Amino acid sequence: MANLMLSVMGAFAEFERALIRERIAQAKQRGGYRARKKALSDEQTVAVRQRAAVGEPKAQLAREFGISRETLYQYLRTDD
Repeated sequence: MANLMLSVMGAFAEFERALIRERIAQAKQRGGYRARKKALSDEQTVAVRQRAAVGEPKAQLAREFGISRETLYQYLRTDD
């Protein structure tokens, strides 16, 4: 009985996920779906990279720019 319940729950979850993907695809076609806004501008990104290259502590930079350390590390990893 438990196996049956898990199978039914899994089927509903899969169906719901398919509906969500379909809605997102439709919204993208209409132009209503926008990605999340970047945390830092291009100028701020350049400044963060320069200051990190000089050796400033990453935690201090993250606090100063109002982002998490993980977000800071993502900006340092990318080449945009």
